[in-house]
Amino acid sequence: MNMKPHAGKSYKDIVGSAYYVAPEVLRRCYGKEIDIWSAGVMLYILLSGVPPFWAETEKGIFDAILKGTIDFESKPWPSISSSAKDLVQKMLTKDPKKRITAAQVLEHPWLKEGGVASDKPLEGAVLSRMKQFRAMNKLKKLALKVIAENLSAEEIHGLKAMFHNIDTDNSGTITYEELKSGLAKLGSKLTEAEVKQLMEAADVDGNGSIDYTEFITATMHKHRLERDENLYTAFQYFDKDSSGFITRDELEAAMQEHGIGDPSCIREIISEVDTDNDGRINYEEFCTMMRSGAK
Repeated sequence: MNMKPHAGKSYKDIVGSAYYVAPEVLRRCYGKEIDIWSAGVMLYILLSGVPPFWAETEKGIFDAILKGTIDFESKPWPSISSSAKDLVQKMLTKDPKKRITAAQVLEHPWLKEGGVASDKPLEGAVLSRMKQFRAMNKLKKLALKVIAENLSAEEIHGLKAMFHNIDTDNSGTITYEELKSGLAKLGSKLTEAEVKQLMEAADVDGNGSIDYTEFITATMHKHRLERDENLYTAFQYFDKDSSGFITRDELEAAMQEHGIGDPSCIREIISEVDTDNDGRINYEEFCTMMRSGAK
């Protein structure tokens, strides 16, 4: 469901991707100013390669948006012009009444024709970080799915029962309609848009339904998934030849088997995760990636 706010009218539904949601949308009262916020998020990503408000969960993203702290300290921001930063700051102003308008954006020195913006193309590093950001969640989800498949019966007993309660036709998968009615039965007050976003987040293979392992992955408490023994199990899944390293070929094979990512994205992910630049991922590098909040 997509919707364009008209001037002078307020809306109350949460729609769209979590990364781009304006704070006033989360407070359920908003107008056309949300477009400037979303464009500001896009501009931040274009300049830095990562979103301004990031977390592992949708709730975490929403909390970060409401907090509204913007990072202009990390690379590459020190090398970005003060004029560009000024525009991003004005577009990501929490109070919609104080936020820059579309007309003012076009008149800003950084965007204005003949203004101060550099005509230098975006750095390759920024473009590659944008690709990594898009694919990194998929890599983590696949690793988490591997962990979920190896959890003990005791650990997942309650979640297994919940899955079967929601899977009313006993097909072994949860459809959007089953998820919506199942959550409602459990007392959830999520909107349709929020249920859709939950569905997309849990559906690792993108086939439109949530299988048992995907459900366990999405609902298992994060600290359990990040326990050392669980991370090691996931690492061993990728490290097919038990060499103690995940090679490019091993990672490509695993991700292609699950229909996640393409070879160029996978190569860029390895470059990012492989901090000692030996062309492969060791266990320590793998754990750092899995536990980091901004990858």
